[in-house]
Amino acid sequence: MAADEDKSVSTVPDRRANGADSGEATKNGTAPASRPLPWLCLAALGVVFGDISTSPLYALRECFSSALIHVPSHHDAVLGVLSLILWSLIVVISVKYLLWVLRADNRGEGGILALLSLLEIRGEARRRPWNRVLLFCGTFGAALLYGDGMITPAISVLSAVEGLEVATPAFEPWVVPITIAILVALFLFQQFGSGRVGMVFGPIVLLWLLTLGGLGLHGIAQAPQVLQAFNPVWALQFLFSGSPVGFVVLGAVFLVVTGGEALYADIGHFGKLPIRITWFVVVLPSLMLNYLGQGALMLARGGSVDHLFFELAPEWAVYPLVALATAATVIASQAIITGAFSLTRQAVRLDEFPRVQILQTSESERGQVYVPLVNWLLMIATIGLVLVFRRSEALAGAYGVAISLTMVLTTVLIAFVALRRWRWNPWLVAAITAPLLVVDVGFFGSTLLKFVDGGWLPIVVAALFYLMMTTWARGRRLLARQESRASRRPGRFFATLDQMQPHRVQGVGIFVTASTRDVPAVVIHHVEHNQVLYDTVVLLTVITRPIPHVPLDQRVRTRTLNQGFIRIRLSFGFMDPPDVPRSLRHCPHLGFDASDATYYVTRRTVLPTDRVPGMQVWRERLFVRLLRNATLPTTEFRLPPDRVLEIGRRIEI
Repeated sequence: MAADEDKSVSTVPDRRANGADSGEATKNGTAPASRPLPWLCLAALGVVFGDISTSPLYALRECFSSALIHVPSHHDAVLGVLSLILWSLIVVISVKYLLWVLRADNRGEGGILALLSLLEIRGEARRRPWNRVLLFCGTFGAALLYGDGMITPAISVLSAVEGLEVATPAFEPWVVPITIAILVALFLFQQFGSGRVGMVFGPIVLLWLLTLGGLGLHGIAQAPQVLQAFNPVWALQFLFSGSPVGFVVLGAVFLVVTGGEALYADIGHFGKLPIRITWFVVVLPSLMLNYLGQGALMLARGGSVDHLFFELAPEWAVYPLVALATAATVIASQAIITGAFSLTRQAVRLDEFPRVQILQTSESERGQVYVPLVNWLLMIATIGLVLVFRRSEALAGAYGVAISLTMVLTTVLIAFVALRRWRWNPWLVAAITAPLLVVDVGFFGSTLLKFVDGGWLPIVVAALFYLMMTTWARGRRLLARQESRASRRPGRFFATLDQMQPHRVQGVGIFVTASTRDVPAVVIHHVEHNQVLYDTVVLLTVITRPIPHVPLDQRVRTRTLNQGFIRIRLSFGFMDPPDVPRSLRHCPHLGFDASDATYYVTRRTVLPTDRVPGMQVWRERLFVRLLRNATLPTTEFRLPPDRVLEIGRRIEI
């Protein structure tokens, strides 16, 4: 019987997916050609650069905290810090992300999980030492982004609302309530999808960036000597002056580049070219001008300023500037929240995260999704941070640790992508990676100094997410191993079927199984207990490939077995919604009508035990709890509820 399976052929050729379906093909990471380049550049402003463009609200102010009280020369300190900021933007964002990391797109998609997918570490290869390190880098890096996702909205909105205190101290008691009200409205809005206001995001951020540049020019006019900061010697002198102040200030300087990961994560929305053009033409000049303007204001006044950014503006412009800054920070927060949704979808599809409800909020844009559980958890965490820290300068202590470590892990992963995927010369990879890694590790080491001041918080959150993700992935593999032991080879099963002679009825029964070779236990269980089978029995396996999208006409592979059995392998990309009925309807070569089929799924009762090796019992119990709260296959695969039968099984792990 097994020989018959080997002789069968696929009805659909196994071509490699080229990036997308529904006519939105991408090539080499470029954006869909249906949108004009100026439109894509404007849209990229509203999504990609929202985070990094709001850093001027608090970054330079944090640099000139009490750490600089004992610096001998205020003039040298200002130029040194400004030089560090300017060259951080050039080295970290322009060189590392725009020119190097963006090369590593996975069929047009980015993000640390997409970077991990490029390494294609699967099966037995996961046990090799270096691969374990890389898996840790990718998984823990993804977990760190959740920690960053709850801090960014809090510090961004809080720092913007604090601008009201510049107009009058009477607003001070209202800063926290106003911030919470804005955050609640922001998270409540997520269920409607970002597409409804997406068209206004770009223009608002463009106006914000032009305002940054204008304010910066106004400040530079007061002390033109600030332009000396472009000389990197000032940065080196400040950093290596023999005083620990330079290293301490690096943790605050890092705040200017925290949006770097968003550049990589969002290339699937707009493509590389619009992001690069927008950065070098609009974003980078505006940021540099504003930081220089704030520095010039400090030189002109001979000291630090409480609300450095807002005091760049004339008195009559404070209220409009606060309103514009608030709008910009809300947009920046929107981008981070949407990024958390996209990250969750990728992790679920790669089976690195428990199945949760994921709702598509746009029929035309795949990137617009809503994950209710993640949304409400982020809202509770963000509001809690505002209530606990109450000031943006206090919250800055918790900000930066998670994202700086993520940047270190990204550098490690892309180095291995260059070695394994691109086959670059190891010496060339080392020459590129070493200096960037020195910069990343320096930033991470400096942010660690804020660990006791709140930096521990995102690390703890990331550790919890990492524990959950690794427990889920390990538990799923143990479950698959136990399922495999209960399955049978096709030849043996069909021989048993010949002896049993079960009653056959008209129709199609589709058994959802993880096995691509054996007959699963759910089929054996069904035949032995019910003594009946449909005329056509489909063994359906849903596979997530390590690419973003698999076109509809390349998703289905079929193989005809014996006695009316058909094996179907249904492939999705990790960014594709796994709509099983829709994919089957779009395959004309099946030989049966999938719209009238009955779906059989397994309802597992998993029992933790120390009799089965593989994972500690306490983690097995955690896995059982995650499994009980995970989305059912009926929901995950879009199966029609009125045509689904569940078959229960008890499994020990």
